[in-house]
Amino acid sequence: MNRNSFIVTLIFLVFFVISFITNILGALNPNVITSFQLSLTLSSFLPFAFFIAYGLVSIPAGMLVERVKEKNTMLLAFTIALLGAAFFALFPNYIVFIISLFLLGTGMAMLQVAINPLLRVAGGEEHFAFNSVMAQLVFGGASFLSPMFLTFLMDSMSERDNNLVKSIFANIISLQLSWTSLYWIFSIVLLLMIIVTFVSKFPEVVRKEDEKSGSWQLHRTLFKQKIVILYFIGIFAYVGTEQGVSYWLSKFLFDYHNYDPVTIGSSIVGWFWGMMSIGCLVGLLLLKLFDSRKILLTAVVLAIIFLSSALFGPSEFSLISFPLVGFALSVMWSIIFSLALNSVSSHHGSFAGILCTAIIGGAVVQLFIGWLGDLFGLRYGMMFIYLTLAYILFISLWAKPLIANETVPLKNLFKKRQTISN
Repeated sequence: MNRNSFIVTLIFLVFFVISFITNILGALNPNVITSFQLSLTLSSFLPFAFFIAYGLVSIPAGMLVERVKEKNTMLLAFTIALLGAAFFALFPNYIVFIISLFLLGTGMAMLQVAINPLLRVAGGEEHFAFNSVMAQLVFGGASFLSPMFLTFLMDSMSERDNNLVKSIFANIISLQLSWTSLYWIFSIVLLLMIIVTFVSKFPEVVRKEDEKSGSWQLHRTLFKQKIVILYFIGIFAYVGTEQGVSYWLSKFLFDYHNYDPVTIGSSIVGWFWGMMSIGCLVGLLLLKLFDSRKILLTAVVLAIIFLSSALFGPSEFSLISFPLVGFALSVMWSIIFSLALNSVSSHHGSFAGILCTAIIGGAVVQLFIGWLGDLFGLRYGMMFIYLTLAYILFISLWAKPLIANETVPLKNLFKKRQTISN
């Protein structure tokens, strides 16, 4: 199959944009709470609005892609996201932000559904696994950089002397809401993505029978199966854990250790995502050596240890432990997803769509953390994450996939090395 390097590069760029927009919320959280004078519960409705869109849109988006194809779906997704970003940039208040984040989440969910099959075709099936890993690294890199970009914007806006950034935004935003300048940047980026996508020539994507999204009736039938429900909850628990840590950690560091959210808080959010990218690379090696269920079990235990250190340790421990939680979480999504798909013999496309709707865990878990945080304090609110980790621990012990991941015994690996050296 001929590779289309331009489209592969475009897909990587789309992954970068999705991540850059999606995972900035944690770094923004303390600023949003201060600017709009929100309780923790009201703050939790922001990620709720974003991630609930995944639950509502993922399955319909899969059906839409099959009807109007990838290019038109991506153009529609970018347009919806642009409307969301521009709406908040023009009218920065809490209610508008809720609507804006829902529109952004809708656009990002549609993009995720459209670009994965496109990557398989444009990059060649034989390179799909490699390109998928590269896409995840690009995704992680954007999540690492976006909080740093936020810090740069806010530092530039707070300087006494005029500079290029300050002069650009001085007449269109309030200095008290300097962080909202980010949504002007998002609007420009999304407009450029619409233009690039429109002028690009896309390859024809022929979906395999098992990749097709299927009818609503098929989805309802699948959702009646115990194994589907259990893995749905597994993805729900994972995304709730990931977002529960990344969204609240900067606020936690400010409340309990008085670390500045603009500098230290944003940096630690960035390192949380950066360590997830490093963990993905380590995970690739481990999955060649060990059963994925054992890796998942070990990752959950480490996540519990690191989270406990972050929540209850001294300030220096928190700074180190929060990124280490990201490292421990890094392998969970791919392992749970692969265990789920490898546990059924058919309808993988429809099952994958159901699993993607479970991303609403990133919405629902935040509500519990915010509500408990208002009642008992954020530290105890974040302890809700122990419940989601406990469920993932259950998955690691209960899972019995039809196909296990292929491993290479360590002794065979050493034999190969000896053979090469001789």
